[in-house]
Amino acid sequence: MKRFKRLYSDIHSFHNLLIAFKKASKGKRSKPAVATFEVNLEKGLLRLEQELREKTYRPGPYRSFYIHDPKKRLISAAPFRDRVVHHAICNIIEPLFERTFIYDSYANRKGKGTHKAIERYQHYARQYKYVLKCDIRKFFPSIDHAILKQELRWKIACPDTLWLLDLIIDASNPQEPHAPFFPGDDLFTPQQRRRGLPIGNLTSQFWANVYMNRFDHFVKEELGVPGYIRYVDDFVLFHNSTSVLADYRQAIQHYLARLRLLAHPNKTHIHATQRGVPFLGFRVYPHYRVLQKTKTHRFRRFLRFQVERYGKGLLSAARLEQGLNSWLGHVRFGQSHRLERHVMHDLIQRDVAIGVRAQGSWMVF
Repeated sequence: MKRFKRLYSDIHSFHNLLIAFKKASKGKRSKPAVATFEVNLEKGLLRLEQELREKTYRPGPYRSFYIHDPKKRLISAAPFRDRVVHHAICNIIEPLFERTFIYDSYANRKGKGTHKAIERYQHYARQYKYVLKCDIRKFFPSIDHAILKQELRWKIACPDTLWLLDLIIDASNPQEPHAPFFPGDDLFTPQQRRRGLPIGNLTSQFWANVYMNRFDHFVKEELGVPGYIRYVDDFVLFHNSTSVLADYRQAIQHYLARLRLLAHPNKTHIHATQRGVPFLGFRVYPHYRVLQKTKTHRFRRFLRFQVERYGKGLLSAARLEQGLNSWLGHVRFGQSHRLERHVMHDLIQRDVAIGVRAQGSWMVF
């Protein structure tokens, strides 16, 4: 196994930081923190380069808030300059790990995503009668810092790079309370082990794949599961035998305990693929898929809010149009034509005049 050294100079180079800034600011240049940084861009990047080179860089405090998606989640936003550092890190080290990831890991990877994962699900659902659908309980709050650092050292042998990665991990703000016991723990172990990564960080999303990488290989190579897909903490295993899937379930629960993770007891079940299974926001059948009702209701509330902002002059027609077109692309993936018609009808009733791309042409409301 190859381990990589001498990465740090590439991470803190001005060229890499400039690329990182462009990625971190994409679509966000109107936001005050981004605009302020961009006003003195060269000076800010040179200072960041110096701090990283001299190891005086320290992450700033997080801004935290809750969202309901649909369940309550704590989102933590790092200061913009820290987000530039996160992109700079991922620019260099992500390709080193990418080549070790299995094909059917679909989250936060180029050329993957939810739609690709759902299409792959349907590919397997047409071959197998049953699917074991699993979900990890409080995944990001449960990620163990010591285990994550060990996994990063599996590929990285550059002391300076590891110093920076450890610094960002250690600077993680407190996450939702979650302190389960695992075999071998004493009374104080859950309180002594640091855990939890901020959901809003780019590094957290990448490190989630690093953390689960060995588990993916365990499922594919040691268990020999013929059909397996993972998207962050949601994963599915396919087989024609429910008893085999039950054995898989027991084996993966034991392995997850090694990572100090728990399968969610209420979201880990065996289903018949022909009956449709909720997966990544859709109810997915072997030959078609429909958007889940919870996603539908949430979008319609969001659309009403955005239309109200548009009516008050707080949102431009271009931004409203962009958001609607993005959502319609998602809806059409789920073949939810009736829902699309209802949304269009709502816009007509509200007398909203914007352009909407539909079936390769434009409709104006």
